[in-house]
Formats: sequence, C-alpha cells, structure tokens
Amino acid sequence: MTIHVLCVGGEDHALRIPFLSALRDRGFRVSAAGTGAALPFTRNDIEYHGYSFDRFGARINDRVAIGQLSQLVRSIRPDVVQTFDTKPNLLAPLAIRGSVPVVRTINGMGWVFSSTNLKALAFRPIYLTMQRLAARWTTATVFQNTADRSFFQRYHLLGNSPDVLIGSSGIDVAAFETAQSQASSDARLRAELNLGDCEVVLTVSRLTVQKGIPTLLDAAAIVHAARPGVRFLLVGPRESEGPFAVDQALIDRHAPYVTALGARSDVPALLGLANVFACPTEYREGIPRVLLEAGLAGVPIVATRVPGCDDVVVENWNGHLVPERDPRALAAAILDLLQDPARARAMGARSVETVRREFDLNVVTDRYAELYRQLVSAVRPGDDQLPSSRDGRDYQRARLHSSAVS
Repeated sequence: MTIHVLCVGGEDHALRIPFLSALRDRGFRVSAAGTGAALPFTRNDIEYHGYSFDRFGARINDRVAIGQLSQLVRSIRPDVVQTFDTKPNLLAPLAIRGSVPVVRTINGMGWVFSSTNLKALAFRPIYLTMQRLAARWTTATVFQNTADRSFFQRYHLLGNSPDVLIGSSGIDVAAFETAQSQASSDARLRAELNLGDCEVVLTVSRLTVQKGIPTLLDAAAIVHAARPGVRFLLVGPRESEGPFAVDQALIDRHAPYVTALGARSDVPALLGLANVFACPTEYREGIPRVLLEAGLAGVPIVATRVPGCDDVVVENWNGHLVPERDPRALAAAILDLLQDPARARAMGARSVETVRREFDLNVVTDRYAELYRQLVSAVRPGDDQLPSSRDGRDYQRARLHSSAVS
C-alpha cells in the first residue's frame, strides 16, 4: 500500500519541497497545502492545495482556514497529515478531529514565547489552552530540539500522543554542495556587492525585531568602530513582515557598513564570502536552517543562546553563543573570530561533519518515513481512525519510542 502524506504549512511552505521529494523517492505519495504560491510545487510535480490564514491574527480567517482544511482532507483522503509551523499545528488538528492521523512538528515556539511585549505575554495562556485542545486530535508530536520537548512535557501539552525527537527539517547536503560549485566566483560576487577585500559578517533572516536585527545593528556599529573594514550583509525579507518588520530607516542609519540585500536565492554563494555568520535571533527556533547551511559551508557561527541555536552551536568549538539582546556581547564574539582567522576557520570546519551526520535530509526523512509507517500500520483494517482505547495509545507510544526517537 502506498502511503499518502499531506504536508500542511504556511507561506514559506516551499522550504519543505526537498523533504517531500525525498519522501516520494522512498515510495510515498505526497501532496502539500499552504498559503504561498503554487508554482514551486508544480515545478516539482507535487500536488498543491492553497488555503488561507493570517499569521498575524484574524480569528475569522482562522475559522475559514479550519473549514478549508477539513474539506480538503475529506476530499483527498490522505493516510497521514503532517503539519509544520505554529498556526497549522493548531488549525489542522482542529479541522481534522481524528479522522486522519496527524503528526505536528514543533519547529520553534513562535512569537508568543519569543516576545516580551504585553500582547505576547497576555496570549500565552490562550496558546497553552489551544495546544492542549489540538493535542486531543494529534497522533504524534515531533520536536526539533530538546528544550521545546521539555516545555510541552512540563505544561502537559501532549495529551496522550507520543513525542518524538527529530532534529531539524533536514538540509539537502548534495543540493547545497551543487549550488556552491555552480555559484559565481567570489571575485564576481564581491564586485557585484561592492565589497572589495572587506571582511564579511553574514546574516540570513527575516528582518524583524524578534529575529534580533536591532541588536545586530547596534553590534555592527561597535564592530565598525573597532574594525572599519568589516561589512555586514543582511539577507532576507522585510516588507512582508507586517508589524514585526524592522524600520528601513533604522537599517539605513548604519550604511555603508550594513547592507540589506533582501531575499536572495544564492545563499550558498554568499556563505562563501562570509568570515562569520551571525544569528542574533530572540525567536524560539526549532533548528534554524540557516545555521545548518552556515555549518555545512564551514563558516564559524555567532548565535544567541536560545533553544535550537544551542543544539547546533557549541561554545568555543564551532562558534560562540551570546545572550539575547546584548549587542556588546554579540560584537565581542564577532570580533574574537575576525581577529584570529586561522582559529575561526578551524572552528567553522568542525561543523561540516556534524551537519552531514546529524542533519542531512536523508537521515531526517528516513526517521519521518518510519514514523508514518508505524502510524499507518496501527490503523485498524477498514477503519479510518487510530485505535482510541488507552491500550491502543500505550501500544502506539511504545512502538514509537522504541524505534523512532533519535
């Protein structure tokens, strides 16, 4: 029997295409539902269904999304629904209500547990209630880092479903290395970006407050004062980030030593220019993909000591970990690496084998594939639902923990 997996996400769901393609290579039928453009999926021959929600709020829109997802599942009848991102993780279980096994992947805790503003703090009890409700119709929960797993266990957000640790969504090592080999020469890219022979600190991120961009800009000013030849490149969208976006005027105040390039498709090539990769996020990440890319490129990393980042970066081994919202500490860590290039290169090189061994897309996909097979095999013949008795749940939990936990 071919297992049909419907993967549900948000506007950046195209990032899951390599994962879906790898599943298909393993004999699964795959389809996707998201709020972004269909073209990237159709180019890869992946069946795609659009639905709508507003990640910044809009309760009415959320109810519409629940209805759309419910209708979609009834129409295409997948064997497993896989969800990524905060809102899909909440909305899909409420839409499906046990008619199909649902696997939710907690790839970070989102704005509610990353921001310290009053609105986020007020919403946290509501978030916990919604997670407990969604857990009633969740078959298994995958965590990308140990801190998030511990949080869900501590606050009883799992219901009776098992939890599984699968680090990251995986990085396609072969595709990344191919992109590097086909990239423009460093000299040409430096000329295009008017870098000359400047040292480069690269950041790839949505340009939002929660991603620590204001802290990075303050740190850049400190670094510039001590080392005027350094250039900071910011890669990622800003205009699409709504109320969370960093003001362009704030970025412009740090010109010419800070340049915002917008979203780019040549990150592997840009990493080839970088002396240091900076990840100043205040956001509770799952496992940040950008850290895996930087690690695979052999670039030493400076990141904040937050869940997800500290699953990749080991202090003084492959980079530095610094406190959140501390531009002086961030600047000091960047300067430490710039001032000792040989040591920095050695630190960056240590990440390469770790990423290959633990975060390669093939390793991650194999773990998900085994999880899906176990869930489908637990469905009673002729029944669309998993066993609902406590014995059935205990049996399922034991099977998952015995072979799917990494």
